[in-house]
Amino acid sequence: MGHWLVIDLEATTDDGGWPVTDMEIIEIGAALVDRKGREVGHFQRFVRPRRRPQLTPFCRELTHISQANVDTAATFAQVWAQFERWLEHHAGHLEGWVSWGDYDRKQLLQEWQQYQVHSLLAELPHINLKQRFAKARQLQRPLGLNGALQLAGLQFSGRQHRALEDARNTARLLPLSLPANGT
Repeated sequence: MGHWLVIDLEATTDDGGWPVTDMEIIEIGAALVDRKGREVGHFQRFVRPRRRPQLTPFCRELTHISQANVDTAATFAQVWAQFERWLEHHAGHLEGWVSWGDYDRKQLLQEWQQYQVHSLLAELPHINLKQRFAKARQLQRPLGLNGALQLAGLQFSGRQHRALEDARNTARLLPLSLPANGT
């Protein structure tokens, strides 16, 4: 039975939000899970933003990521190389990767292009679990992660808007969103 990689990103932003093109990843969190949503591995790193290295007060408050966290972090290209090395150990068992919504996929595509890095993920199917969950539950429109957890009778575990905790909570919804036979 294959594994799924659940990814969540935190990025630079300000009150009111920024377009994806203005955002930069500041934290990568990934939980490698089996089809039942049980974690078999994880990855978490902070990333130093290049274009806007100073986090806004709104961003710091939202994510609980300090300026020191990103000031001492490696660049996206360096962190992504670490991620790819970690991922290579599990690549043979990977069915695909998942995120809550499509933002994470778009942000990664932008940064892969910007930093000219190749990713194993580019060759794997991506599932927007937010859409899948809404479809599985026959909802009029998709819910946020916390709302989906509540609908499923689950409490958010950990701190919201931290990449690894968000990825782990998304993983808890994976078995409720995928058909029993696969993708």
